[in-house]
Amino acid sequence: MTLRYSTDIVIFGGGIAGLWLLNSLREAGYQAILFERHTIGGGQTLASQGIIHGGLKYALQGSLTGAAQAIAAMPERWRQCLAGEGDMDLRGTQVLCEHYYMWSGASMRSKLKSFLGSKSLRGRVDTIPQAEYPLFFQQASIKGTLYQLPDFVVDSESLIDVLAGRQQAHLFSLPDQVVEFGSDGFSDARTMKLTHREHDIEISAQRFIFAAGEGNKGLINAAGLGKPQTQVRPLNMVYLKMPGLPQLFVHCIGDSFSLTPRLTVTSHQDESGETVWYLGGDIAETGVGKTDAGQIDRARQLLCELFPWIDVTAAEWRCFTINRAEPKVENESRPEDAYFTKEENILVTWPTKLTLAPALSDQILADLRKDKIIPSIAAPEITLEAILKPAVIGAPEWHLGTTT
Repeated sequence: MTLRYSTDIVIFGGGIAGLWLLNSLREAGYQAILFERHTIGGGQTLASQGIIHGGLKYALQGSLTGAAQAIAAMPERWRQCLAGEGDMDLRGTQVLCEHYYMWSGASMRSKLKSFLGSKSLRGRVDTIPQAEYPLFFQQASIKGTLYQLPDFVVDSESLIDVLAGRQQAHLFSLPDQVVEFGSDGFSDARTMKLTHREHDIEISAQRFIFAAGEGNKGLINAAGLGKPQTQVRPLNMVYLKMPGLPQLFVHCIGDSFSLTPRLTVTSHQDESGETVWYLGGDIAETGVGKTDAGQIDRARQLLCELFPWIDVTAAEWRCFTINRAEPKVENESRPEDAYFTKEENILVTWPTKLTLAPALSDQILADLRKDKIIPSIAAPEITLEAILKPAVIGAPEWHLGTTT
């Protein structure tokens, strides 16, 4: 038996991109639903460090690149949303750190790179007088310079809770069976079919939006789209925890002229309330392919080198690999802004980073207006809640695994 369901927008992927879009679209009056095959936020979003940044890492060569310009306004836009004054009400999202820091070592090359980056951002980076250092850096046993950035850090778990909490009736777990796409029989527009237990469900929509990160590749193939090509850039992330670990939010700028900070540290809490240091940056990018023991040993040595005044020998450690998924852009290693492409009534999207989720939503809403896609009035013929299971919210890695 085939059931038929019609709606305005169907979104695939329950990370920050899909959830922000779902909230924006329904606020604009569209009937929209979201499918997630695994857990809400359980891909890149909950594995992110939660940094809402304004482009410093893209300006470290001394000029404002396209990426830096695209992202420069994002921290202020997010702050408005967190205060309930922006286009998305994010009140209830926990801010872990109001101002992110950058620590420059004593070497001339490191200081020069930080200087060029701060000048490129037109004075939005402030040098912190040593007398005003946070307690952790007041204890520093090596020379360095501390900068305060316009960036800040949100708790990705609470962000997901806020965005998903408003849309629980519209978040569905995607059945394990293969999703098929076909023609609507009247035009080139696509429909989709779910094979679910004793029923097939044929779903038609004005737009299907693929926002599933790494899962976009399978959706593109299933829909037989001609573009885009996809790519992943893996990271080998490390986290550690131990009693008494202080809160730390900092980019550590190294001696090379790489655009990637040598180490990026954010602080979180596990289920018992113990502080977790989550480590990204160059160590995560260059650690791909290393054994767990080898990557953890590198991280331990790097922390001892950068912060010799803190003893982490008693810490518990773990590492895991995540894939940053994005479109493969011709002649570029990655796109500089949020990205979408369209074929018939299917849009394939990536925010490319957490910070740019609002920019992606802007692009999609503008494209709907351009194509004169307006919200429908008719109610759906069937109720999906009676057939499909609700999507389940995921958890950060440090809630899921035991450390070693």
